[in-house]
Amino acid sequence: MSRVQIGGMSVFLVLLLAISATQAAVVRQYPILDSLQHLENPMQRSVVPFADEDNYRLPNDTIPSHYAVSLSTNVHTGDTVFNGTVAITLSVLSTTTKIVVHARQLENFTASIIQQGVTEAVAQELTHEYETEREFLTFSKTGLTFPEDTTWILTINYQGHLRTDNGGFYLSTYTDEEGNTKYLATTQFESTDARHAFPCYDEPSKRAEFTITIKHDPSYNAISNMPVDTSSTSGVTVFQKTVNMPSYLVAFIVSEFVFSEGELNGLPQRVFSRKGTEHEQEWALTTGMLVEKRLSGYFDVPFALPKLDQAGIPDFAAGAMENWGLATYREEYLLYNTENSTTSTQTNIATIEAHEDAHMWFGDLVAIEWWSFLWLKEGFATLFENLAVDLAYPEWDIFQTFHAGSYQSALVNDASANARPMSHFVQKPSEIALLYDSVSYAKAGSVLDMWRHALTNTVFQRGLHNYLVDNQFTAANPSKLFEGIAKAAVEENYEVKATVDEMMGSWTNQGGVPLLTVTRNYENGSFTVKQSVYTNDKDYTNDKLWYVPINYAESNNPDFRDTEATHYLLNQSEITIYSGLDQTSWLILNKKSTGYYRVLYDTQNYQLITSALTTRPHKIDPRNRAQLINDLYRFATSGRVPHATLLELLTYLPQENQYSPWSATNTVITLLNRYLSGDADYDNFQFYVRELVSLQFDKFGVNDNKGDHHLVPFTRNVLINLACLAGLENCLTETTAKLTALVEKGTKIEPNLQSQVYCNGLKQADDKTFDFVFNKLLNSTDQAERRLLISALGCSQNTAQLEKFVSSSIEPEGLRDQERITVLSPVYSRGEVGLLVAIEFLQKNWEKYGQLNSGFGGVNPLYSDIVGISAYTVNDKQKEALQELVDTVKNSEYVPSTLQASVDSNVNANYAWLASNRDPLMTWVAGFRSGSSALNASILAILACLLAAKLF
Repeated sequence: MSRVQIGGMSVFLVLLLAISATQAAVVRQYPILDSLQHLENPMQRSVVPFADEDNYRLPNDTIPSHYAVSLSTNVHTGDTVFNGTVAITLSVLSTTTKIVVHARQLENFTASIIQQGVTEAVAQELTHEYETEREFLTFSKTGLTFPEDTTWILTINYQGHLRTDNGGFYLSTYTDEEGNTKYLATTQFESTDARHAFPCYDEPSKRAEFTITIKHDPSYNAISNMPVDTSSTSGVTVFQKTVNMPSYLVAFIVSEFVFSEGELNGLPQRVFSRKGTEHEQEWALTTGMLVEKRLSGYFDVPFALPKLDQAGIPDFAAGAMENWGLATYREEYLLYNTENSTTSTQTNIATIEAHEDAHMWFGDLVAIEWWSFLWLKEGFATLFENLAVDLAYPEWDIFQTFHAGSYQSALVNDASANARPMSHFVQKPSEIALLYDSVSYAKAGSVLDMWRHALTNTVFQRGLHNYLVDNQFTAANPSKLFEGIAKAAVEENYEVKATVDEMMGSWTNQGGVPLLTVTRNYENGSFTVKQSVYTNDKDYTNDKLWYVPINYAESNNPDFRDTEATHYLLNQSEITIYSGLDQTSWLILNKKSTGYYRVLYDTQNYQLITSALTTRPHKIDPRNRAQLINDLYRFATSGRVPHATLLELLTYLPQENQYSPWSATNTVITLLNRYLSGDADYDNFQFYVRELVSLQFDKFGVNDNKGDHHLVPFTRNVLINLACLAGLENCLTETTAKLTALVEKGTKIEPNLQSQVYCNGLKQADDKTFDFVFNKLLNSTDQAERRLLISALGCSQNTAQLEKFVSSSIEPEGLRDQERITVLSPVYSRGEVGLLVAIEFLQKNWEKYGQLNSGFGGVNPLYSDIVGISAYTVNDKQKEALQELVDTVKNSEYVPSTLQASVDSNVNANYAWLASNRDPLMTWVAGFRSGSSALNASILAILACLLAAKLF
């Protein structure tokens, strides 16, 4: 699912359950605004290995080969009832007296079974039992046995109701251009919701063929995974039989959708959405065709179905879903308006489409054996959402956004002593839902990209071809992937330093991220690299070891292009590399920051790097410049290096014009600002930030320019964010002027600048301006714009305005269901005013807010937001208000018993951060300010003397 983030899933978990107190919390400045893993998180029921009461896996005594599914719906009237019949052709692997399948929220079952290959066989009526906990529907008949190696057709009639929680077979609504309410029925089955539409063997490895028939009103149309069969008639749509596939990838939509179509690479493609949005389908259609061509070319494996459709759904909790041949999306991730949409929206659509299309090979063509290996499909989808776009649009330099987004997210979330491995055993649906996280998506994608570079793209690419061809139409595990890559290394005559299973397995079978500590010998030109596990606690020790690929650049050879590994830590703690480095040369490991680890250097090497950045920053790759900033923030705040090392290195930024280093800076400055914004000496910190950002802010400005490089709008937005945070007068004046011109004169704000203009303009807005933006949200039908406005409205620093905004989360009209639980985060993450408003709102309305999630399952938003608020709680006033709220709700049904512990963990971490970091940071920036003032005074004095001398 997809994240916004995007590849196979169910209900979207909007907020991180455990928000690190040191994790960035502002509106993200990189293009992908949401993490795919959140958007694809099922948060529904799932299942998992045999027939005892503690096992959630189906018995292995029967297996399906074909489903004939027939459904009847009157969704055109808004009626939620549907009737169904499924005929399952199954084989008996071991003699049994029962046949067990999955079913969820279905009723009125009748069933019969008939043996195949037997002359004059007679259908026999079956009785059934249902187990709610495991959702097992068991059929049997006294005296009837199903012998091994026999084949049967089990026919089940049943009835169900379209759900309203965006899961399973569900009802979606929208308002058409004439103001009429329109209904449609659509599906979202990952990971365990196919069983809501029809009884089935709802496990990813139990593949079968499907023939789908849907009876509907003739005014509606139906689409599914396969093309329409010629036997269809008006009001009865029959689809061609599918290839062998898992149940969770089946999809169908009954609606009045319209479409655009095209064909490339011999594959017909269509984009579907509601009437009135046809003009917004073009970008998704053209990008989808190009991305599919690039993917099938890279894998050298053709797309397996005769057509590929993409559909935008008005109500869609998942970000996107990779149903084979019929991918589904939130409208904001599929529809692009050339006049109003942003470059960010354009980028999101391309990367999310690429994510879902990559799943057509990884997850669809080759399924995963079980959800424990979720990373085996989501990691590849995360990698190829970037690589496929890079192949389609190389001028975008998309891997800068990957580095700023998924890669950094993975490093941050993996820095825990309890970090889970990529392959992680799960059984229950609730356990499966928890795997839709940064490990399965961001870390897996980063680790796979590391090996793509370390082993060379040639070996990696051929290895994926082998994996896909050798395992197509089956289900695989990581060993199959390792075998494919090892086979490719032999085919390409490429020497591998250990077995691929050992090397890659050291990353998939244990959690955490390595820290490489580099110590140079400046006398003989060598350096030693020592590995250990990285956590935010520098005193934590562990005996974990990885097979770590290494390469490096240095000042006499500053070539970052070749990212193949030149050295390895082969499951060993350290190695010494004799490189003949000159004493004055800087050294940087991990070219282009493709390796998944952090690198800590000795003091002298940091000084050499800082000096090089100050004089010739372009000699070091932008992604390495960004990683130096990200690493040094973590090292400084965990006591591994002095704070001065980070703050001095950042002083090169007036010469920086690339996106990824500024994105890293935005993360660092925003994190520091979270803790320091209420400090008595905060103006010294703002002065320091102004010095870093002023020059580039002046160059980039606050106006969008046609012909800008793809990443320029993102860089400009980062600079505006930092400049306004630092109180730079030009930034505050110009952004406010743009918002005022919109309110007073109707002057449109350039799409790419809307986020920053709305946010910074609303910080000082009067009620008229705030109400204008709030009403714009309520009246907008553009989902991307609505999301932007929700984020921006939280920037207000007026208590009454924020109270009005947060109340909209529980008002019956205005916001869509999936939007309601996204309101509080942009409020409490923007400062103390919003944080206290959010706490007071929950104190008064905790029960209503807790009920928002009643239909979605999974983590309750009341719990998520209270834990989120605790990550921003940095003083006693905030702490006391939060504790009062916790005391009010901690015994309610909406929060787990761990609430107090989770809150205490975050608040205590914040207090510990301040105790360790506040004084050295504020002392340094105070010295920087006084030094700058003294320097400026000296320069003025010299100029005055020169002028006087000239006049004399």
